[in-house]
Amino acid sequence: MSNLIVHGGVPLRGEITPSANKNAVLPILCATLLTDQPLRLIGVPEITDVKKILEIFRTLGSNVSMDFSTGILDLHHHATTFDPVAHHLPEEMRSSIMLVPPLLARFGVARLENDVKGCTLGVREIDPHVEVFERFGAQVERTTDSLIVRTPSTAKRMTANHHWLDYASVTTTENFALCAATADGTSTLVNAASEPHVQEFCRFLALLGVPIDGIGTSRLSVTGGRKLSGGEFRFSEDFHEIATFLALGAITGGDIAVRNTAPDQFPLIDRTFAKFGVNVEHKDGWSRAFQDGPLRVRRPFTQNILTKVEAAPWPYLPVDLLPIFIALGVKAEGSAMFWNKVYDGAMGWSTELSKFGAHVFLSDPHRLITFGGLPLSPAKVESPYIIRVAIALLMVAASIKGRSEIINALPIRRAHPRFVENLRSVGADVEWTSSE
Repeated sequence: MSNLIVHGGVPLRGEITPSANKNAVLPILCATLLTDQPLRLIGVPEITDVKKILEIFRTLGSNVSMDFSTGILDLHHHATTFDPVAHHLPEEMRSSIMLVPPLLARFGVARLENDVKGCTLGVREIDPHVEVFERFGAQVERTTDSLIVRTPSTAKRMTANHHWLDYASVTTTENFALCAATADGTSTLVNAASEPHVQEFCRFLALLGVPIDGIGTSRLSVTGGRKLSGGEFRFSEDFHEIATFLALGAITGGDIAVRNTAPDQFPLIDRTFAKFGVNVEHKDGWSRAFQDGPLRVRRPFTQNILTKVEAAPWPYLPVDLLPIFIALGVKAEGSAMFWNKVYDGAMGWSTELSKFGAHVFLSDPHRLITFGGLPLSPAKVESPYIIRVAIALLMVAASIKGRSEIINALPIRRAHPRFVENLRSVGADVEWTSSE
């Protein structure tokens, strides 16, 4: 178990160049299996899930050349093979399910171990994915310890179709696009997810030669059945990481500038920062957060209601960012309500905040109220297996003078390479340790 030791109370100042978005990198890595032509990906982060997928590729016989010092990955899947008996996809990695469509396209069969998982964010069903596979004509069979997915024995390709999701799921949208890229004809998805990482994923498919209309909207049209090419692709900065370092600067009373070449993704994020007295400025490819005086919850114009932060699928405020704003709410003077409209039970970690002396109230599985501005003390707290929650606990610790410890902070490494090194570069006193 890896823990973080934080000696807080120091304003963080400096510049950060963020890494690529894990939620763009992993689906794109899965999509590389669609082509047998050489590919170069630039800006690949050194995170645990990337290493797991690259190891899968090596096991399948693909040519993999990864230089994490430069972030350059050269891939060639021309000699790739797959045996559903011998080759297993890791169940601890949610993105494994996006390897199914390219494996079906190339080998007619894919196997998943049990129900693939990711962060512990409540129930995350795979039924929408199974429904997508079946809509394209695949046959799904549950065995004792796995799911076996096969293309119809009478057809080499899947069948194009039109589908309407009951929920704008990111991975289901990406799986639909992957299936559609290999199916003859044009497929349309209504209620598609449109997050920045989904848009980046679609741009990669377009690079391979997949015609896609509606990128960034809730309706995607994908034309498949074409021979796909290779090429070179450069990842964008992770908007999650940009917002995270802006919040770290704000909560410590510092001033961190973060590289950001896509400020058009930030208007709602900026307005959410403003609810806690934090102003965000975007200029010349950089973003910085600053405030006049202490953090303070901005009171709404409507009387007798709480300031609200509502998180849901894009273009709402992203649910993954909700914990960092809860951390700001704990520190800021005033009260605010936080509403997670996606995951059941994803706010249970709030009890750890009370160990710092924070006053929070979990009103139901989806809503939390912070009564901020109270004196806080260093503490030893434990994070659930949720990336941004570990970071939120670290944020609170960094804002308090003294030594705190975040137990089980390992999820951070799933998304952010060199996270501690980046923190140190802006003045943080933080280090990894082990409880074993």
